[in-house]
Amino acid sequence: MKLSLLVAICVLSVIPQTFAGTIELPADGLESRVEFWKKVYTQYGANDNIIHDRFHVNLIYDVAGDDDVTSRVQAVYDGLNEIALKVDAPETFSPIAQQIYTAIINNGLTVTPSLLKELADNIHTQRGVKERFREGVIRSGRYVEQFQNIFESQGLPAQLALLPLVESSFMNARSKVGAAGIWQFMPSTGRLYMKVNRKVDERLDPMKSTRAAARLLSENYRALGVWPLAITAYNHGRGGMLRAQSEHGNDITKIINEYDGATFGYASMNFYTEFLAAVDVYENYPQYFGDLVLDKPSSSEPKTPTVTLAKAATPKIKAVPVAAKSKYKVRNGDTLFEIAQKFGTSIRELMEKNGLQQPAIFAGQLLLVK
Repeated sequence: MKLSLLVAICVLSVIPQTFAGTIELPADGLESRVEFWKKVYTQYGANDNIIHDRFHVNLIYDVAGDDDVTSRVQAVYDGLNEIALKVDAPETFSPIAQQIYTAIINNGLTVTPSLLKELADNIHTQRGVKERFREGVIRSGRYVEQFQNIFESQGLPAQLALLPLVESSFMNARSKVGAAGIWQFMPSTGRLYMKVNRKVDERLDPMKSTRAAARLLSENYRALGVWPLAITAYNHGRGGMLRAQSEHGNDITKIINEYDGATFGYASMNFYTEFLAAVDVYENYPQYFGDLVLDKPSSSEPKTPTVTLAKAATPKIKAVPVAAKSKYKVRNGDTLFEIAQKFGTSIRELMEKNGLQQPAIFAGQLLLVK
């Protein structure tokens, strides 16, 4: 079925807010890419390494765990070479070669020697983020309404407030490459719109960084004239997208398929479709995650502990006196998310009630839940 994604179509009644001032974000020719990212967000978790094609991203060969990903990637490579050698006799394929051959055919590709060589050169792995995305949807409740108001006040589409689902899952985080905050500004870009120095880093201020993101996206749109390119420029840079536009015009699908910019790689190529998938999943999250209790918005948002996306700091737990009727004893395998859902509260409220600096718990721990 052809995907036509209006990023703020009528939202299910369980969704916390409906975005005003909506725009149409074209997805023609990008349906397969959007479908892939929806799988990454909702089907595959943190222990899943999706072995797929770097360009034909929804061409999925296999899914491996961390312990066998290297051997499984090698098996895919060997399977592609086997297909190339026996392309005229598919009935002789080994099971892995048959699995790969079927995946290629199901993606509408014609098996030729040149295609097989290209596929062998473009094997890629993508880790699933199902758990992180679900937590991002819950965490979004703190911010989206305020972010939406900021974007609307600057005359921008309110649905852009969901871009942090792609960037940070609404975590005030620092990445290994130096990006920081909910909007993941790099230092050089952040300094154009905020104070970023040894003493002050406004990238970590949710509201100031949102105003900065609104200015950046507004300038991208004024320079490029269409939202698909302006959104992609948030990742690839305005200059890079102006070069792509000069060669291929405003058609984002053509740019993704044909632009050969030196730094227009996997991340930039997929950024726009990641956003389309994120919005679609967010607007229909009960379909994927069931009913969630979203964090409550706060007019005076407290400072959020800074965490690193690569590795969170060791949690510090404070003892909090609790009444017997409102305690829950953590069992093996429990997560703060599951406990919050069980008692009709949110992760944030549980953390505040129990003085937790990080959403980490241990078996035997007593939590205040009401």
